[in-house]
Amino acid sequence: MFKPLSLFIGLRYTRAKRRTGFISFITLTSVLGIALGVAALITVLSVMNGFEAELRDRILGMTSHASITGADGELHQWQSFEDILKTEPRVLAWAPYVEGQAMINSDRRVSGTLLRGILPGYEPRVSEVATHLVSGQLEALRAGEFGIILGQELAEHLGVMDGDKITVITPQVTATPAGILPRLKRFTVVGIFHVGMFEYDRNMALINLEDAKRLFSLEDAISGLRLKVDDVFLAREIARDIGPRLPETAYVTDWTKAHSNFFKAIQTEKRVMFIILLLIVAVAAFNIVSTLVMVVTDKRADIAILRTQGMTPSQVMAIFIVLGTIIGLSGTVIGGVGGVLLALNVETVVPGIERFFGVHFLSADVYYISELPSLLIWRDVINITGVAFVLSILATIYPAWQASRIRPAEELRYE
Repeated sequence: MFKPLSLFIGLRYTRAKRRTGFISFITLTSVLGIALGVAALITVLSVMNGFEAELRDRILGMTSHASITGADGELHQWQSFEDILKTEPRVLAWAPYVEGQAMINSDRRVSGTLLRGILPGYEPRVSEVATHLVSGQLEALRAGEFGIILGQELAEHLGVMDGDKITVITPQVTATPAGILPRLKRFTVVGIFHVGMFEYDRNMALINLEDAKRLFSLEDAISGLRLKVDDVFLAREIARDIGPRLPETAYVTDWTKAHSNFFKAIQTEKRVMFIILLLIVAVAAFNIVSTLVMVVTDKRADIAILRTQGMTPSQVMAIFIVLGTIIGLSGTVIGGVGGVLLALNVETVVPGIERFFGVHFLSADVYYISELPSLLIWRDVINITGVAFVLSILATIYPAWQASRIRPAEELRYE
């Protein structure tokens, strides 16, 4: 007796036996539909969040948060920039580099690659390549010895391993009595790295900075400075603050510009996927309409009696809104819990499915990464369950309004 009458009756109808089991079946279908839709939406968005985070970490593990380059592609006297960077507390480290395109030849196999010259003492400060070495060490890249570290996929393609000799061919040419010839240099493989991202494992090689300068005829210049900042999401603001303090011949860019289209595409895909999967939830939520319409038809005589007892139309509406809300809330809670559990265990469940069926969902030579990561963001869970619950409530309005329009005299005429 301490409960409002509409709430009490609505709760009572959720436990009442129907004249036919079909209504109960439709109710169960509505609950399961909402639950499956919510669980699928949470899981898919978590996987997409995981992909985005994993790709960002792997990309930033090999590229810089920001970089300082020259207007003509060459940066002279890079040591003078250190005084400027030391005064910026948000810049944690920096490292010089030389980059250029080259061809690598091993026996009869040839492959194009991005050749990056680094200083072994500086490179670990701005990248994680040292932690991804399968063999060898960065310190093996000593100036004048022409050592090279290859990505694992590139090394496998060339069929080489540590200690093997390869020939590097650059676009620069050398004038000889025999004519214009491309510049060639023999290198020794001193290490192999595996980042787990095909783009780098297949298309990148590392050499010493001084060797790269000689190979690309840069003399005392470098391609630029790679910077590591304390917050990758503030890299654009940090780069904007550093820019005015640099000489006119240099400019600074950040990772969001270099990979902006890629991450914008991921964000767009997430929004589209959210809308598509939300339609599943919407269809399941609007199954509540058919459920409540059948309940209203089943309870017309009860409603008429309640009206003769003094219940107002708004109280009748409230009965069926409560009933529909409970159905929607049940599906939302079940789906939310199931989706969270699945999202937290995707990295365990998917490998088990792959082993059971003998398939591999993500091939490394097709996709950027070959594993299925998951990152659960609670804000997404709240948004998904909130939208599903609101849709469930909206689906109750029309059947409840129809119930409130029942006329007692007409319904009880033949009772």
